[in-house]
Amino acid sequence: MGKKLSNAEAKVDTGKEYSIEEALALVKETTFVKFDETVDLAINLGVDPKKSDQMVRGTVVLPYGTGKPVRVLVFAKGEKEKEAREAGADYVGAEDLVEKIQQGWLEFDKAVATPDLMGLVGKLGKVLGPRGLMPNPKLGTVTFDVAKAVKEIKAGKVEYKVEKAGIVHVPVGKVSFDRERLLENALAVLKSVAKAKPSTSKGKYLKRITVSSTMGPGVKVDVSRLKIS
Repeated sequence: MGKKLSNAEAKVDTGKEYSIEEALALVKETTFVKFDETVDLAINLGVDPKKSDQMVRGTVVLPYGTGKPVRVLVFAKGEKEKEAREAGADYVGAEDLVEKIQQGWLEFDKAVATPDLMGLVGKLGKVLGPRGLMPNPKLGTVTFDVAKAVKEIKAGKVEYKVEKAGIVHVPVGKVSFDRERLLENALAVLKSVAKAKPSTSKGKYLKRITVSSTMGPGVKVDVSRLKIS
């Protein structure tokens, strides 16, 4: 593994910033493992996440999805339960699911809830919150339009949130994707993050962008050459 990683790193000029197209091509070229790695964007932002008015958070639907199947759980009753099932939700329920989760079951990737059930779902805050699984109205996962929410998540909707160090990490697909699909996914993310710039953020907002695969070396992107306006 060490030699393979060294060979991969040798192909990347660490002192150079590449166009987003070149960076994605290098990520594909430098993969050396046998599994289909995730391609990740790391975006350093000119914000102070400690200040509530500089929190950057949002969602974006990747044009070509993440390349990973997503298991969606929906807290809903009655007609909304039926809608969720028809939209492709993997698990739908209310009290039964709350009880199951309280007993330690967490075999799902995203959770959606209708607003009327949030009082019930709130009991799971300490379990779902730290894992990023708690339904949130700001992210479109607390809604009566459960069919739309499920379909978007299944189609490749991803969430992002700036970390304490001022970095946003977002997956943009798999190494097996062709460059055009990776590029469109990456540009969709960058446009969304750029649009989410807080009005209180001063100076350079998109400070540094690095693209990498799960095991591969990071490739710096030349921010000045991006066309995302």
